[in-house]
Amino acid sequence: MKHVLRAGALGLMVFAGSAMAQTAGPTKTRVIEVAFTLDATGSMASLIDGAKRKIWSIATTIADANPDAELRVALVAYRDIGDEFVTRSFDLTSDIQSIYGHLLDLRAKGGGDWPESVNEALDQSVTKLTWTQGPGAQRIVFLVGDAPPHMDYQQDRKYPEIIADARARGIVINTVQAGQARDTQRIWREIAQRGDGRYIPIPQDGGKVVIIETPYDDEIIVLQERINRTIIPYGDDKRRDFIRQKSEQIRSAPKASASDLAGYLNRRAEKGEVVTGEGDLVADLKQGKRRLDEIKPAELPEPMRKMTPEQIRTHVSEQEATRSGLTRQMGELVGKREAYAASKRAEMTKTNPGKGDSFDEAVSETLKAQIRK
Repeated sequence: MKHVLRAGALGLMVFAGSAMAQTAGPTKTRVIEVAFTLDATGSMASLIDGAKRKIWSIATTIADANPDAELRVALVAYRDIGDEFVTRSFDLTSDIQSIYGHLLDLRAKGGGDWPESVNEALDQSVTKLTWTQGPGAQRIVFLVGDAPPHMDYQQDRKYPEIIADARARGIVINTVQAGQARDTQRIWREIAQRGDGRYIPIPQDGGKVVIIETPYDDEIIVLQERINRTIIPYGDDKRRDFIRQKSEQIRSAPKASASDLAGYLNRRAEKGEVVTGEGDLVADLKQGKRRLDEIKPAELPEPMRKMTPEQIRTHVSEQEATRSGLTRQMGELVGKREAYAASKRAEMTKTNPGKGDSFDEAVSETLKAQIRK
């Protein structure tokens, strides 16, 4: 069955298949897969808010170091028995905007008895996500939380057994500890050591997440909206609506996050992508995912349904040409924005050392080190 989650902050409909135990088949394209296993109890509110604001900068870190790789991301949120949910899983996908939507909808609530359902969440991450098989894929988990696992739940597999399973599957497990609880520290260190990963301590609130607004943000947002108008959504009604709503994410996001999103999409521009995932006819035709003669009139937007095949082909070509020109302009703006932001970060580092103690910096630095060059 398909689950529908409405991301309230954006009004975004996100459709995600149930998490599956089997793994995806081997692939010739290099694949980087990152699953965030995230404590969603009340004490994690500040960290989750920071993750919402910085997910695009984390994705950009991966894209910059590995421009030809396919990035797939998953989210496994967890709380505890008696809370609204124990685990809530969103499977690995290259549609990063759908994961962004799920993250926006996530609210930190519940908890209270200290230990949480860490074992069940880690088991979900290792055995229920559709990890890609084969040597062309890298598989990385970030377990993020502030409380230790319940070791008294008889129904759970315990973390030593789960980590052994992860090692057999080639999955690296990093642990990010929010706060300084010693019982959590002991187990988080053990999990990272057994899981061939890193133990990363950060402040309880996720550290100081640096948000840098630049003189180029407004122009970038306007230009991205123009690029988005070259999208041709296709498929059934729900899919077309989903693509339209994804294209409008930039209007609802905070200015710096919207610019980060535009910067990430610009790195995908050679593939013709304007939104992540499939559903844009212009990009999918360019990448050879679909052929124009396969598309039925009912799958097209209403104004295109009465066009002849030649008119449709011409319209798609015109949209692609427009997109290409706008994308070149975006590349120049994104370059200026990133140079400005880098300069500001350098100034901040001089006056206030402490680089690497926030959630986004810790994750980005770890990914840089762990992803093979």
